[in-house]
Amino acid sequence: MAKKPLIPVTPSSGNVFADIGVPEPEEELAKAQLASRIREIVRGSRLTQVAAAAVMGIDQPKVSALLSGRLTNFSSERLMRLLTRLGQDVEIVVKSKPRRRQRGRIRVVQEARA
Repeated sequence: MAKKPLIPVTPSSGNVFADIGVPEPEEELAKAQLASRIREIVRGSRLTQVAAAAVMGIDQPKVSALLSGRLTNFSSERLMRLLTRLGQDVEIVVKSKPRRRQRGRIRVVQEARA
């Protein structure tokens, strides 16, 4: 006989922001994904927060907030601009949604590496 889990588990929708009821969850997920990419680049380049701030044109406390996931003061547009300052190309593709979906969606897709 299988044991019942002690804590009830609810399967994720794939977007934690939607799961917890955040307004505009796809936008919040996109911001988190953009910030995650910035974090990867900064860490992969072995930049200090001060050096990263100089490259991105922001001050060190903002870099600290960004790398810690505190994104309240960062718009998607600003995060994309920071990515370009870190030497990344950012492409925005607009296309028709499939008929089966009621609304369009926002996604961040990272290019596959060879």
